Amino acid sequence: MAESETAGQLGEEFFTPGTSSFTEFLAAHRPGLLPTRPPFPDGVRAAPDRFPHGTTVLALTYRDGVMIAGDRRATMGNLIAQRDLEKVHPADDYTAVAFAGSVGLALDMVKLYQVELTHFEKIEGIPMTLGAKANRLAGMIRQNLGQAMQGLAVVPLLVGYDPAAPEGRGGRIFGFDVAGGLYEKSGFHADGSGSPYARGALKKLFRTGMDRREAALAALQALWDAADDDSATGGPDIGRRIFPLVSVITEGGFERLTEDEIEQLSREMVEQRRSRPDGPRATP
Repeated sequence: MAESETAGQLGEEFFTPGTSSFTEFLAAHRPGLLPTRPPFPDGVRAAPDRFPHGTTVLALTYRDGVMIAGDRRATMGNLIAQRDLEKVHPADDYTAVAFAGSVGLALDMVKLYQVELTHFEKIEGIPMTLGAKANRLAGMIRQNLGQAMQGLAVVPLLVGYDPAAPEGRGGRIFGFDVAGGLYEKSGFHADGSGSPYARGALKKLFRTGMDRREAALAALQALWDAADDDSATGGPDIGRRIFPLVSVITEGGFERLTEDEIEQLSREMVEQRRSRPDGPRATP
Protein backbone atom coordinates (compact mmCIF):
# COMPACT_ATOMS: atom_id res chain seq x y z
CA MET A 1 0.00 0.00 0.00
CA ALA A 2 1.34 3.45 -0.93
CA GLU A 3 2.53 5.75 1.84
CA SER A 4 -0.04 8.41 0.85
CA GLU A 5 -2.83 5.89 1.36
CA THR A 6 -1.61 4.92 4.80
CA ALA A 7 -1.79 8.59 5.69
CA GLY A 8 -5.46 8.66 4.71
CA GLN A 9 -4.87 10.33 1.35
CA LEU A 10 -6.15 9.11 -1.99
CA GLY A 11 -3.66 7.65 -4.43
CA GLU A 12 -2.71 9.20 -7.75
CA GLU A 13 -5.05 6.88 -9.67
CA PHE A 14 -8.06 8.68 -8.16
CA PHE A 15 -7.03 11.93 -9.85
CA THR A 16 -6.04 10.52 -13.23
CA PRO A 17 -8.64 10.79 -16.05
CA GLY A 18 -9.77 7.36 -17.15
CA THR A 19 -12.73 5.13 -17.78
CA SER A 20 -16.31 6.06 -16.90
CA SER A 21 -16.80 2.50 -15.63
CA PHE A 22 -16.28 2.12 -11.89
CA THR A 23 -16.02 -1.65 -12.30
CA GLU A 24 -13.12 -1.28 -14.74
CA PHE A 25 -11.47 1.18 -12.35
CA LEU A 26 -11.64 -1.36 -9.51
CA ALA A 27 -10.40 -4.15 -11.78
CA ALA A 28 -7.34 -2.06 -12.65
CA HIS A 29 -6.49 -0.73 -9.19
CA ARG A 30 -8.33 -2.74 -6.49
CA PRO A 31 -9.40 -6.10 -8.00
CA GLY A 32 -9.69 -7.63 -4.55
CA LEU A 33 -12.71 -5.40 -3.83
CA LEU A 34 -14.74 -6.83 -6.71
CA PRO A 35 -17.48 -9.32 -5.82
CA THR A 36 -16.36 -11.29 -8.87
CA ARG A 37 -12.95 -12.14 -7.42
CA PRO A 38 -12.31 -15.93 -7.22
CA PRO A 39 -13.65 -17.14 -3.85
CA PHE A 40 -11.98 -20.56 -3.90
CA PRO A 41 -8.68 -22.01 -5.12
CA ASP A 42 -8.66 -23.71 -8.52
CA GLY A 43 -10.24 -27.12 -8.40
CA VAL A 44 -12.20 -26.41 -5.22
CA ARG A 45 -15.97 -26.35 -5.67
CA ALA A 46 -18.38 -24.53 -3.39
CA ALA A 47 -21.17 -26.29 -1.52
CA PRO A 48 -24.14 -24.11 -2.55
CA ASP A 49 -26.34 -25.46 0.26
CA ARG A 50 -23.95 -23.84 2.76
CA PHE A 51 -24.74 -20.33 1.49
CA PRO A 52 -28.07 -18.45 1.66
CA HIS A 53 -29.92 -18.55 -1.64
CA GLY A 54 -32.72 -16.21 -2.66
CA THR A 55 -35.77 -16.71 -4.88
CA THR A 56 -38.31 -15.73 -6.45
CA VAL A 57 -38.49 -12.39 -8.33
CA LEU A 58 -40.77 -11.20 -11.12
CA ALA A 59 -41.69 -8.14 -13.16
CA LEU A 60 -44.58 -7.04 -15.34
CA THR A 61 -45.46 -3.96 -17.32
CA TYR A 62 -48.66 -2.05 -16.61
CA ARG A 63 -50.44 1.10 -17.74
CA ASP A 64 -48.10 3.61 -16.11
CA GLY A 65 -44.76 1.82 -16.34
CA VAL A 66 -43.25 -1.36 -14.92
CA MET A 67 -43.62 -3.26 -11.64
CA ILE A 68 -41.02 -5.49 -9.97
CA ALA A 69 -41.61 -7.76 -6.97
CA GLY A 70 -39.96 -10.48 -4.94
CA ASP A 71 -40.71 -12.84 -2.10
CA ARG A 72 -38.72 -12.51 1.13
CA ARG A 73 -37.37 -16.03 1.80
CA ALA A 74 -33.74 -17.12 1.63
CA THR A 75 -32.89 -20.80 1.99
CA MET A 76 -29.72 -22.71 2.85
CA GLY A 77 -30.19 -26.27 1.70
CA ASN A 78 -33.40 -27.47 3.38
CA LEU A 79 -33.28 -24.68 5.98
CA ILE A 80 -34.92 -21.26 5.92
CA ALA A 81 -31.96 -18.92 6.36
CA GLN A 82 -33.91 -15.64 6.39
CA ARG A 83 -37.59 -14.73 6.25
CA ASP A 84 -37.37 -11.01 5.43
CA LEU A 85 -34.67 -10.71 2.78
CA GLU A 86 -34.93 -7.69 0.48
CA LYS A 87 -34.42 -8.85 -3.11
CA VAL A 88 -35.69 -5.71 -4.89
CA HIS A 89 -33.49 -2.60 -4.93
CA PRO A 90 -33.44 0.72 -6.80
CA ALA A 91 -30.42 1.03 -9.08
CA ASP A 92 -31.08 4.72 -9.80
CA ASP A 93 -34.14 6.97 -10.12
CA TYR A 94 -35.53 5.11 -13.15
CA THR A 95 -34.10 1.62 -12.82
CA ALA A 96 -34.53 -1.23 -10.34
CA VAL A 97 -32.87 -4.60 -9.97
CA ALA A 98 -33.97 -7.77 -8.20
CA PHE A 99 -32.01 -10.96 -7.81
CA ALA A 100 -32.21 -14.70 -7.39
CA GLY A 101 -29.17 -16.73 -6.41
CA SER A 102 -26.36 -16.54 -3.86
CA VAL A 103 -27.37 -13.75 -1.50
CA GLY A 104 -23.93 -12.47 -0.48
CA LEU A 105 -22.61 -12.14 -4.02
CA ALA A 106 -25.92 -10.75 -5.25
CA LEU A 107 -26.02 -7.96 -2.67
CA ASP A 108 -22.41 -7.01 -3.45
CA MET A 109 -23.21 -6.97 -7.17
CA VAL A 110 -26.27 -4.76 -6.61
CA LYS A 111 -24.21 -2.25 -4.58
CA LEU A 112 -21.46 -2.21 -7.21
CA TYR A 113 -24.05 -1.72 -9.96
CA GLN A 114 -25.59 1.24 -8.12
CA VAL A 115 -22.15 2.86 -7.85
CA GLU A 116 -21.44 2.01 -11.50
CA LEU A 117 -24.46 3.98 -12.72
CA THR A 118 -23.74 6.93 -10.43
CA HIS A 119 -20.05 6.99 -11.41
CA PHE A 120 -20.88 7.00 -15.13
CA GLU A 121 -23.28 9.91 -14.75
CA LYS A 122 -20.76 11.94 -12.74
CA ILE A 123 -17.96 11.33 -15.27
CA GLU A 124 -19.98 11.71 -18.47
CA GLY A 125 -22.48 14.31 -17.26
CA ILE A 126 -25.47 12.33 -18.56
CA PRO A 127 -27.15 9.12 -17.38
CA MET A 128 -26.79 5.88 -19.32
CA THR A 129 -29.59 4.87 -21.63
CA LEU A 130 -31.69 1.98 -20.36
CA GLY A 131 -30.22 -0.34 -22.99
CA ALA A 132 -26.69 0.60 -21.91
CA LYS A 133 -27.60 -0.08 -18.27
CA ALA A 134 -28.76 -3.57 -19.23
CA ASN A 135 -25.57 -4.24 -21.19
CA ARG A 136 -23.40 -3.00 -18.31
CA LEU A 137 -25.14 -5.37 -15.88
CA ALA A 138 -24.72 -8.24 -18.34
CA GLY A 139 -20.98 -7.56 -18.39
CA MET A 140 -20.82 -7.68 -14.59
CA ILE A 141 -22.64 -11.02 -14.54
CA ARG A 142 -20.22 -12.38 -17.15
CA GLN A 143 -17.34 -11.53 -14.81
CA ASN A 144 -19.03 -13.73 -12.19
CA LEU A 145 -18.95 -16.81 -14.43
CA GLY A 146 -16.16 -18.42 -12.38
CA GLN A 147 -18.27 -18.35 -9.21
CA ALA A 148 -21.34 -19.50 -11.12
CA MET A 149 -19.46 -22.59 -12.33
CA GLN A 150 -18.55 -23.27 -8.68
CA GLY A 151 -22.21 -23.17 -7.69
CA LEU A 152 -22.48 -19.52 -6.62
CA ALA A 153 -24.69 -18.14 -9.38
CA VAL A 154 -26.43 -14.76 -9.39
CA VAL A 155 -29.34 -14.13 -11.76
CA PRO A 156 -30.65 -10.54 -11.64
CA LEU A 157 -33.83 -9.09 -13.11
CA LEU A 158 -33.62 -5.51 -14.38
CA VAL A 159 -36.51 -3.14 -15.05
CA GLY A 160 -36.63 0.50 -15.99
CA TYR A 161 -38.69 3.31 -17.41
CA ASP A 162 -37.54 4.50 -20.83
CA PRO A 163 -38.74 8.05 -21.59
CA ALA A 164 -37.66 7.62 -25.21
CA ALA A 165 -40.09 4.74 -25.78
CA PRO A 166 -43.50 5.26 -27.41
CA GLU A 167 -46.32 6.31 -25.09
CA GLY A 168 -47.60 3.45 -22.98
CA ARG A 169 -44.47 1.35 -23.61
CA GLY A 170 -42.00 3.07 -21.31
CA GLY A 171 -41.69 0.12 -18.93
CA ARG A 172 -39.06 -2.41 -20.05
CA ILE A 173 -37.91 -5.72 -18.56
CA PHE A 174 -34.52 -7.44 -19.01
CA GLY A 175 -33.65 -10.98 -17.98
CA PHE A 176 -30.19 -12.58 -17.84
CA ASP A 177 -28.57 -15.99 -17.62
CA VAL A 178 -25.60 -16.97 -15.43
CA ALA A 179 -23.17 -16.41 -18.33
CA GLY A 180 -24.28 -12.82 -18.87
CA GLY A 181 -26.72 -13.45 -21.70
CA LEU A 182 -29.16 -10.55 -22.04
CA TYR A 183 -32.79 -10.97 -23.07
CA GLU A 184 -35.46 -8.27 -23.21
CA LYS A 185 -38.82 -9.64 -22.12
CA SER A 186 -42.26 -8.59 -23.29
CA GLY A 187 -45.06 -8.09 -20.79
CA PHE A 188 -43.73 -10.08 -17.83
CA HIS A 189 -40.91 -12.32 -16.63
CA ALA A 190 -39.79 -14.21 -13.51
CA ASP A 191 -36.52 -15.69 -12.25
CA GLY A 192 -35.57 -18.06 -9.45
CA SER A 193 -36.56 -21.57 -8.48
CA GLY A 194 -40.22 -20.60 -8.25
CA SER A 195 -40.21 -18.81 -11.60
CA PRO A 196 -41.92 -21.56 -13.67
CA TYR A 197 -44.96 -21.35 -11.40
CA ALA A 198 -44.88 -17.54 -11.23
CA ARG A 199 -44.67 -17.28 -15.04
CA GLY A 200 -47.52 -19.76 -15.36
CA ALA A 201 -49.67 -17.60 -13.09
CA LEU A 202 -48.75 -14.41 -14.94
CA LYS A 203 -49.67 -16.03 -18.27
CA LYS A 204 -53.28 -16.24 -17.16
CA LEU A 205 -53.41 -13.00 -15.13
CA PHE A 206 -51.42 -10.53 -17.24
CA ARG A 207 -53.19 -8.24 -19.66
CA THR A 208 -52.15 -5.01 -21.34
CA GLY A 209 -53.26 -1.80 -19.67
CA MET A 210 -53.66 -2.98 -16.08
CA ASP A 211 -53.72 -0.26 -13.44
CA ARG A 212 -51.33 -0.32 -10.49
CA ARG A 213 -53.67 -2.15 -8.13
CA GLU A 214 -54.48 -4.85 -10.69
CA ALA A 215 -50.79 -5.32 -11.50
CA ALA A 216 -49.87 -5.58 -7.80
CA LEU A 217 -52.55 -8.21 -7.20
CA ALA A 218 -51.32 -10.17 -10.24
CA ALA A 219 -47.75 -10.05 -8.88
CA LEU A 220 -48.88 -11.22 -5.43
CA GLN A 221 -50.99 -14.01 -6.94
CA ALA A 222 -47.99 -15.17 -8.99
CA LEU A 223 -45.71 -15.20 -5.94
CA TRP A 224 -48.37 -17.16 -4.03
CA ASP A 225 -48.49 -19.79 -6.80
CA ALA A 226 -44.68 -19.97 -6.74
CA ALA A 227 -44.67 -20.48 -2.97
CA ASP A 228 -47.43 -23.09 -3.28
CA ASP A 229 -45.20 -25.38 -5.36
CA ASP A 230 -41.64 -24.27 -4.53
CA SER A 231 -40.42 -24.69 -0.96
CA ALA A 232 -37.66 -22.08 -1.49
CA THR A 233 -40.23 -19.35 -2.13
CA GLY A 234 -42.07 -17.75 0.78
CA GLY A 235 -45.64 -16.51 0.67
CA PRO A 236 -47.12 -13.68 2.75
CA ASP A 237 -46.45 -14.28 6.46
CA ILE A 238 -49.55 -12.78 8.08
CA GLY A 239 -48.48 -13.68 11.63
CA ARG A 240 -45.07 -11.98 11.38
CA ARG A 241 -46.38 -9.24 9.05
CA ILE A 242 -43.74 -10.08 6.44
CA PHE A 243 -45.01 -9.44 2.93
CA PRO A 244 -43.47 -9.44 -0.57
CA LEU A 245 -41.65 -6.33 -1.73
CA VAL A 246 -43.32 -4.57 -4.66
CA SER A 247 -41.96 -1.48 -6.43
CA VAL A 248 -42.92 0.48 -9.52
CA ILE A 249 -41.04 2.70 -11.93
CA THR A 250 -43.01 5.27 -13.86
CA GLU A 251 -42.43 8.63 -15.50
CA GLY A 252 -42.15 9.99 -11.96
CA GLY A 253 -39.35 7.59 -11.02
CA PHE A 254 -38.90 4.70 -8.59
CA GLU A 255 -41.47 4.10 -5.85
CA ARG A 256 -41.80 1.25 -3.38
CA LEU A 257 -45.35 0.36 -2.42
CA THR A 258 -45.87 0.94 1.29
CA GLU A 259 -46.02 -1.94 3.72
CA ASP A 260 -49.63 -1.02 4.60
CA GLU A 261 -50.66 -1.15 0.94
CA ILE A 262 -49.01 -4.52 0.38
CA GLU A 263 -50.48 -5.91 3.60
CA GLN A 264 -53.98 -4.86 2.57
CA LEU A 265 -53.61 -6.41 -0.90
CA SER A 266 -52.04 -9.57 0.56
CA ARG A 267 -54.88 -10.05 3.04
CA GLU A 268 -57.38 -9.52 0.22
CA MET A 269 -55.63 -12.15 -1.86
CA VAL A 270 -55.47 -14.64 1.03
CA GLU A 271 -59.20 -14.19 1.62
CA GLN A 272 -59.87 -14.85 -2.09
CA ARG A 273 -57.81 -18.03 -1.88
CA ARG A 274 -60.06 -19.39 0.84
CA SER A 275 -62.85 -19.84 -1.68
CA ARG A 276 -60.58 -20.52 -4.68
CA PRO A 277 -57.33 -22.18 -3.47
CA ASP A 278 -55.92 -22.46 -7.00
CA GLY A 279 -56.28 -18.75 -7.65
CA PRO A 280 -58.32 -16.64 -10.04
CA ARG A 281 -59.19 -17.76 -13.53
CA ALA A 282 -57.74 -16.13 -16.61
CA THR A 283 -59.34 -12.86 -17.64
CA PRO A 284 -61.23 -13.29 -20.96
